[in-house]
This record gives sequence, C-alpha cells and structure tokens, in this order.
Amino acid sequence: TDFLSTDFWGKRAKPWLCAVLLFVRWAPPAFSLLSDGDCHLDTCRIPEVPRYWRPHLWAISLRVDVLVMTPWFAPIIWDGTFDPAILDAQFRNTTIGLTVFAIKKYVVFLKLFLETAEKHFMVGHRVNYYIFTDRPADVPQVPLQEGRQVVVLAVRNYSRWQDVSMHRMQMISSFSRQRFLREVDYLVCVDVDMKFSDHVGVEILAPLFGTLHPGFYAAPRQSFTYERRPLSQAYIPRDEGDFYYAGGFFGGSVLEVLRLTTACHWAMMADQAKGIEAVWHDESHLNRYLLYHKPSKVLSPEYLWDEQMLQRPSFLRKLRYVAVPKNHAEIRN
Repeated sequence: TDFLSTDFWGKRAKPWLCAVLLFVRWAPPAFSLLSDGDCHLDTCRIPEVPRYWRPHLWAISLRVDVLVMTPWFAPIIWDGTFDPAILDAQFRNTTIGLTVFAIKKYVVFLKLFLETAEKHFMVGHRVNYYIFTDRPADVPQVPLQEGRQVVVLAVRNYSRWQDVSMHRMQMISSFSRQRFLREVDYLVCVDVDMKFSDHVGVEILAPLFGTLHPGFYAAPRQSFTYERRPLSQAYIPRDEGDFYYAGGFFGGSVLEVLRLTTACHWAMMADQAKGIEAVWHDESHLNRYLLYHKPSKVLSPEYLWDEQMLQRPSFLRKLRYVAVPKNHAEIRN
C-alpha cells in the first residue's frame, strides 16, 4: 500500500496540501480562550528560543514520500520534519521519565538499554530512568550524564509473560500517582529488550503520543489486529480505526499517561471479570484508547523497528530504537 494513499485521504496527497496542513497545525493562534493552566506547557504558550540563522525559510524540507499529518492534524514524526535545535531550546527546562520493565530474565537487556540510552536518548536533558524489576540487585551500574539518574522500583513478577505485559498499565498508573507527577514532566514508556541506535529527543514530546507499529504502518485498517470481539473492552469494529499503534513505545505528559494507563487497567480488569483476554493484551487496550483519545503526535516506525523480522523500506531514513536479537521463548519462559 502506498503510504500516501490511505483510507482517510482517499487519493494521493499533494505536497502543497502537506504544507497547508503543517501551517494550520503549527501556526500560532491569533486569539486563545485557554489559560496556561488549561493544558500542557508545550501547547499553551509560545516558547522563547534563541535566534537561529538559516539561508532560507525552508531549512527543514517537507517530506512528500511519507504521510506527515494525521486526519486530526497531529504531526507524524519522521527524519526531516523537525529542527532539533529549536525543540531543544523549547524543552530546555524539561525532565523526562523513561519507564521500562525488566522482570525475570528481561533484566539481561538493561545494560545495553541504558548504555545506548545515554548515547541517544534526550541527550542534554534531565532524565529519570524508572526501572520496574523483581531483581533490584541485578540492575547494572552504568555511567550517567549529569542530571540523569536510575530509579529502581521493586515490583512482583507473574508466572505468565502476558500477565507481566498487562500489569504494566496498572504499575505505571500507580507510580504516576505516587511519584511521577511530582518528579517529571513527561513519561516515555518503552520495552526493555531494545537498544537506541540513533537520536531520540524532545521531538517526540507531546501531551499524548503513540508510535506506528512497524508491522502495520502501511497496511489497510482491515488487516489491523485489533480486538474484534464485542465482549471485550478493547473491541474496535472493523469499520473503525486510524492506525495500529505499538505497545512498546508510547507516552506524553504524566497526567495524560496517568489517564491512559488507568483507563487501560480498568478495562483489562473488566475483561478479566468476564473471563476474556484481549488478543494482544495491553496493546489491544492501548489501541482502543488512542482511537477515542487522539494522540497529539504520532511517531513513525523510525522509533520502533525490528531488523530481524522486517525489511527496511527506502523511505525509512533512520532506525532510532531497534529490537535486540533474542529467543523469545527462552526469555519468556
């Protein structure tokens, strides 16, 4: 499927249309009925940033080979669609929390995860690495940049990997109330069996963001593996859906992540009471939530990729966060 030919555009998008939509999205409003307390910092005020000299207006060229805007005017983040210098200045006083779950054997991925995060994740910004684990003593010591710290959060394990996956929502929700709301501005929630291989910075930050699943980024929605049983709280009818989002990379402001994880946790509890388990567990509930609570940014598959399972298309200029080769059955057992 041509990435620019989708259910919601109906025909090939024109470069001039992309430019108009981007202007509508990012042009500052002439009037605002919102106060600073009504929404998150990156949507309510015009940031003060240093002056940057450029040879011409279009220093950042628009991509015309990929979809850069959702139907609700949220940007889709690809290489070549943002200026890191401007964004770093806008978010210069921001603290980011990065959550990962290293339960049972998954603790073996922590060293590479943290080492590559120090090279590529939010470089120059304050970061709290929140490590949820049942093996606190096995968390490795990794040298950290100034303003960054590892916070170990001891949690219980579960016999099935599916239960570990589904309880992530509950634990993120619980700790958001207990401490994240006081300690960080944004939460980025990712899988630990991965490594950072290129820049992942503040361009991803928004009140709420999701990531296009690498297996479905160009597929028609009829092929999405949504939960199709009406009995489940994760149910999405076949004639609905925007994108298929990956469960391994999502986030936003702490308040919005709290809302998302709380809603998904209660939905899973309601399913459990009826003896049903969504087809892709917490990812199914995440997709249901993001369908009816539209993300304000969408990350391209640059931010989640598996080189062993997928052939890299020509328009994927960068691989920023990639899967580490592993034996899934052995790790999950």
